Amino acid sequence: MFLNLETVPHAAKGYVKLVEQPDVLQALRISGYRTMELIHSIPEAKCDLRYAEGKWSIGEVLCHIMDAERIFAYRALTFARNDKTHLPGFDEVEYGNHLNATGRSLRQLGDEMQHLRNSSVDLFESFNEEMLVRKGKANNSEVSVVALGFIIAGHEIHHCKILQERYLSL
Repeated sequence: MFLNLETVPHAAKGYVKLVEQPDVLQALRISGYRTMELIHSIPEAKCDLRYAEGKWSIGEVLCHIMDAERIFAYRALTFARNDKTHLPGFDEVEYGNHLNATGRSLRQLGDEMQHLRNSSVDLFESFNEEMLVRKGKANNSEVSVVALGFIIAGHEIHHCKILQERYLSL
């Protein structure tokens, strides 16, 4: 399913513009594959690396990506099932304060990310065309199911770029 940018909330357009694939399933698969490549290239000793004081560690960034994916996938499921409930936003700072990444290895986090992405791909594969174009309200913005898939991929791409540019260039 292809995306109409009008179904993407303003706050997420920057993420979606990072996605090169025109199809949501391709976008999810390819961004997930590239993230796994990146994780496998990072030495285990860097899992707790922070590029500056007060910034998340590499492991915490990966946990944040997973938290966001779970939330966006739940929103997609809710709207695909035609549930009209207005869903709240989430406080990424508060979530970040409780990530429980310390002591977890990159391998553990990578395995969890792979399982999560496989589940997200399965979820989006289960949606028919009618479901993909459904919209709902989350964080006070209207968003389509298919847009949420692109947001998952774009959010991941965004944070992987940060990992490459700010953490792995040290």
